[in-house]
Amino acid sequence: MKTYLLLFAALLLSAYSYAQQIPARWDELVSSDFPAALEKSSKTCILPIGILEKHGPHSPLGTDLIHVREWAAHTVKSEYAVVFPDYFYGQINEARHQPGTFALPSKVIWDLLEATCDEIARNGFDKIVILNGHGGNPEFIQFFMQSLLNKRHNYAVYFYNPHGADKEYTDQYRKMHKSAIEGDQHAGESETASMLYYRPDLMKMDRAASQSGENQHRLNLTNVYTPIWWYAAYPNHYAGEGAKATPEFGKFIAEHEIASFIQALKAIKADTSTIKLQNEFFDKVDALNK
Repeated sequence: MKTYLLLFAALLLSAYSYAQQIPARWDELVSSDFPAALEKSSKTCILPIGILEKHGPHSPLGTDLIHVREWAAHTVKSEYAVVFPDYFYGQINEARHQPGTFALPSKVIWDLLEATCDEIARNGFDKIVILNGHGGNPEFIQFFMQSLLNKRHNYAVYFYNPHGADKEYTDQYRKMHKSAIEGDQHAGESETASMLYYRPDLMKMDRAASQSGENQHRLNLTNVYTPIWWYAAYPNHYAGEGAKATPEFGKFIAEHEIASFIQALKAIKADTSTIKLQNEFFDKVDALNK
């Protein structure tokens, strides 16, 4: 009897170890492991969205993509979810004057994102978490998500869009930050520091001060929006002082963003209300249209 119990325990341990070894990246899974990945992830898939654009004279074109890819990879080590492969199809028309920018027409990026979500859901996921790394994407993503209410879907999309931080983190952030915080926007100190933590091998820090990242103030319009505003302010597609970044600051930022996303991911995986409310909404829409 004791032998059977030991054998059973060994089989359980083996099954547990096997489950722990299932890759998180969609493209690294073998097809026969996909059902186990669905179960382990609570049918939750992370869709990291980056972009290909200039990031100052020192950081790679795929900075936003690399950032969210690493961010997601670190997160799922603690809270498992399946991570969709590299996705860099977003809004980046404002950088078309810079070499290496990959900007697709608006209709294409819209249709592609909807088709991608539909296809993720067809494979069994009912929760899709968008993790965005590009500052030019949120308005597009939010409008896209609101438009999902135009027809019934058997899945829910969540946009992780953190605002604010605890006082302890904010105070330490300000202490460690060396450049002007208000000007630290694109390939500046914070973003450069994060890349120095995640992928220091890709950084060309000796070039970081070779171009200006200062606001040129070439438009002075009050209460008016024009799409040329970014180019008017930052023609070098560089906003901040990347040269002042340090790996230590990047580690501090990364650890906080990873921990915060883990909390959100846990809540999303446990969520049973969103899809239920969506179905209730569409039931009422259908009843109204009968």
